[in-house]
Amino acid sequence: MADAGLDAIVVGSGPNGLAAAIVLAQAGCSVRVYEGQPTLGGGMRSAELTEPGFVHDVCSTVHALALASPFMKNLPLAQHGLELVHPKIPFAQPLDGGTAAVARRSVAETAEGFSKHDGRAYRALLEPWVERSDELMDALLGPLGMRHPVLMAKFGLRAIRSAEGLAKAKFETAEARAMFAGVSAHSMVPLDKLATSGYGLGLIISAHAVGWPVARGGSQRLADAMTSYLRSLGGEVVAGVPVESLGQLPRSRVVLCDVTPKQFLHMAGDRVHGLYRWRMQRYRYGPGVFKMDWALSDPVPWSAPECREAGTLHLGGTMEEIAAGERASWEGRIEERPYVLVVQASCFDPMRAPAGRHTLWAYSHVPHGSNVDMTERIENQIERFAPGFRDCIIARSVMYPSDMEERNHNYVGGDIAGGAADLTQVYTRPIASLHPYRTPIDGVYLCSSSTPPGVGVHGMCGYYAAHAALKHLRT
Repeated sequence: MADAGLDAIVVGSGPNGLAAAIVLAQAGCSVRVYEGQPTLGGGMRSAELTEPGFVHDVCSTVHALALASPFMKNLPLAQHGLELVHPKIPFAQPLDGGTAAVARRSVAETAEGFSKHDGRAYRALLEPWVERSDELMDALLGPLGMRHPVLMAKFGLRAIRSAEGLAKAKFETAEARAMFAGVSAHSMVPLDKLATSGYGLGLIISAHAVGWPVARGGSQRLADAMTSYLRSLGGEVVAGVPVESLGQLPRSRVVLCDVTPKQFLHMAGDRVHGLYRWRMQRYRYGPGVFKMDWALSDPVPWSAPECREAGTLHLGGTMEEIAAGERASWEGRIEERPYVLVVQASCFDPMRAPAGRHTLWAYSHVPHGSNVDMTERIENQIERFAPGFRDCIIARSVMYPSDMEERNHNYVGGDIAGGAADLTQVYTRPIASLHPYRTPIDGVYLCSSSTPPGVGVHGMCGYYAAHAALKHLRT
């Protein structure tokens, strides 16, 4: 791997690695990305996991944050083949009895689906933030959450509360509370913990402000578009070359690592020791996911008609039931009725499956590194809200947390968030520092979701790490 003259090397081609490389290339730097897997994209990969012609997203599949991201929304990705497809309904929460709580693009239309009291409460809670969503997302996706301080202070009064606490304070009906719990559970943090309402509010605001789209043809198209744009700027990408040690890399002025603390310490070896190593070893990973994909003969036969128009569905019944499931996975237990996150992209993107056929994507949160087969439990939850679902199954793919980690080493123990995302570790990742992207090694930076602002396909971790590296390059 002998080479000379590179300004920057990026290890890892996930959304943050590619974002970092793009920022550096835009600044005129020579950049090369190394990816250990045969295909690029990290969490944005797609593959035929079940049958030929059925395209499944291996991990991330809904890309609201790509549209909300202050960085990614301004990239010319449409010119490089990316097309985003919007379902009519961003997300829905099926309920027992054949009904559903539904989040439509309009705040007002969504509020109309609730009781009079809850409708008014929903509008009062969401409308002010949807109207200022650009500023809010700029603040929320900042490195330390310090942009627009007055706006953040006002938002923080609501966001700091637990999802359960905010839902009970604002809504009277089980329907509205369940919907808020379902979207807040994306956090993979127990819903009685502080700041979990912030996850729910941020995602609902994005649903109203920019929608919850999928990439036509699969999430791989987003990775391919970012890669194509990087190459148009002169950047290089090398796939199928695992980086086990920083010493393995060719000479460059800076190195940015799109990896979690565990991989970084392995790559750095004895170049990192003492207090920094000790603090990084104390970094906490969260629950894992048990991931399933299906090839289907027909669309999922949801009992609630509105669910057939929704891109994303949160399965779990009441707020109390969802909260119990999230608490169990955090504490190392398995629930018989787990919270299940489902996406039915082929209902809006026919490129995902052969004509007349469909795909379905889902995962359930499970204890870190769990080896429990969740297939029956997940399918039972779908069948609960869509009787006859099993009759539609042509084939299924199952991935345990260990399988997720094998496909992407950043998913330690199946943790797709790059580390536990509770309040104590949201802005102190990977360690509490005013310079979270720097490492003790001169010119070496971290740029993964294990740095602020954390999990999501928004590229902002890579963006801020790249700007830190540019300061080094200019000195």
